[in-house]
Amino acid sequence: MLTAPRSWAGLTPAWMTAALAPHFPGAVVNDVAVADIADGTNSRARLRLRYQSGQGPESVFVKREGRVLNRLALSALGARESEARLFDSGVNLPLEHATPYAAGVDPWRLSTVVVMEDVALRSAHPNVATVALTVGQVQSGLRGLAHLHAAYWDRPLPEPIRFLRPWKLSSAWAPLSLASLARALRLLRVGGHARTLPPLASAATLERGFRHWATVAVSGPQTVLHGDPHPGNTFALPDDVTGFYDWQLVRTGNWSHDFGYFVAASLDMADRRAHEQNLLRFYLDELTQAGVPAPDFEGAWRLYRLTPAFGLGTWLHTLSGGGFQPIEECLATIERFAAAYSDHEMGS
Repeated sequence: MLTAPRSWAGLTPAWMTAALAPHFPGAVVNDVAVADIADGTNSRARLRLRYQSGQGPESVFVKREGRVLNRLALSALGARESEARLFDSGVNLPLEHATPYAAGVDPWRLSTVVVMEDVALRSAHPNVATVALTVGQVQSGLRGLAHLHAAYWDRPLPEPIRFLRPWKLSSAWAPLSLASLARALRLLRVGGHARTLPPLASAATLERGFRHWATVAVSGPQTVLHGDPHPGNTFALPDDVTGFYDWQLVRTGNWSHDFGYFVAASLDMADRRAHEQNLLRFYLDELTQAGVPAPDFEGAWRLYRLTPAFGLGTWLHTLSGGGFQPIEECLATIERFAAAYSDHEMGS
């Protein structure tokens, strides 16, 4: 694994040549132009490359560590180096995703960097959390997630990715989580946004549901999860094929985490209500076709109905923390999760 540069300026032609060498032998970079920098949980940019010799991509997408608070939050979740280690493992992910080229870590500075394919070169465009996906796009994404889950379903992980663990929420974090959720609810009220949402439970009830789901997610057959499959972490290829990037929260856990999180975060309320049962049947059929003993529908439906508590809590924490995601994306995603929470968790 490479050493993570200290700044964007550290992504020199020599560093990029070394990063691309395993995939593009003989390519020697002689110019790197950093463009389109965006800051969120991490800092991201597109790098345009020119070559002294050999051939390589005209551009790549690069993620680096975000501000110190964000790095500390990811460290608390055990997720700061997860994506870099996944990319460095060389393990094949059997779903549509951006091809990883290289990863680097500087543990002393809590720094990471990952270099990956710029999917725009394949006529793809990034989806955004403020725009709901179509039912067809969600079905395509579920097909990919089913293939990922089936590949590692209830079996030992390959050695290169045995570092993956379930996301366990220590009780020591409960007071901080409660305060964060209370702050998020206050921000919604003060901003006038609470009027647009279904009635939300108290911070204490939300925190218990959030924590309970983390416990449920480590039960039953365990597999590799994307962990954070909301629309802003997906891209659209021609013909509505859905791909996934941003594997920062990759982990092991119950299949229903990815399924419920993706469906509730991605579909507008009317589409989710009309199609969620059929999408669950579709996902279970994909598991069966992949040779996995898929759960029965009734049991799977009961698990799915519990999932919005975690997604809602996650995005309320994101809103409370500030600086992790743009506020308009937080509000759009909270609205979808709040509706799913009202339809399922509070009504169950």
